[in-house]
Order: sequence, then C-alpha cells, then structure tokens
Amino acid sequence: MSGLTMNDLAAPLGLLRLLAADFAGLPAVNVDVSTIFPNTLELISHDDFSAFEAWRSALGIEADSVSYAEQSGGRTRVLQAETNHTGVRLRLTAYTYSHQHTEGEVAA
Repeated sequence: MSGLTMNDLAAPLGLLRLLAADFAGLPAVNVDVSTIFPNTLELISHDDFSAFEAWRSALGIEADSVSYAEQSGGRTRVLQAETNHTGVRLRLTAYTYSHQHTEGEVAA
C-alpha cells in the first residue's frame, strides 16, 4: 500500500476539473492520475495527433518543446510534451500507428 490518501491526489484532480471546465470543447482524451507520481496529470490520445495538437495549443505548450519517438519497430509514433500548470506536472501524450509497413507485413 502506498500510504497516500485521495488528498495527496487533490492537485492533479483539481487541475483535471479546471481543464474539463475551461476546455470543455476540446477532444476527449484518456486521463491518468497515479499514486506513483501523485503530482502528475497525464492526458493521452490514441490514434489522433490532431487531439494532441488541440490540447497542446490550448495549454500554450510551444511546438518546439514536443518530442517525437517511435515504438514497436516504428509501427507506433509517439508525441509527448510537458508543462507545469498550477503547480502540477501536466504531461500530454499521443500515440498513433505509422502507415509505413515493415518487412513481412501485408498492406490492408
């Protein structure tokens, strides 16, 4: 057991509430608040870089601070950016499949 209480997650949960109210028209994303990183709120989009971009822009995160990576032998592309918002570490992540084929794969 971590020894944390829900009060220890109050800051990221409060930020989530604020974001939901202030940016209600933005695309829905997965939300992660963890007892492992109790001062972090992560917003995650799957198969939609445009949702990532909408959130990045709304949060005022500079485009040149976005990192790009590939996973699964280049089949999954990943965008990630972080900022500090009201004292909470806010991580924005997006995953999408690459349209490139790797050797031995059949095009759909």
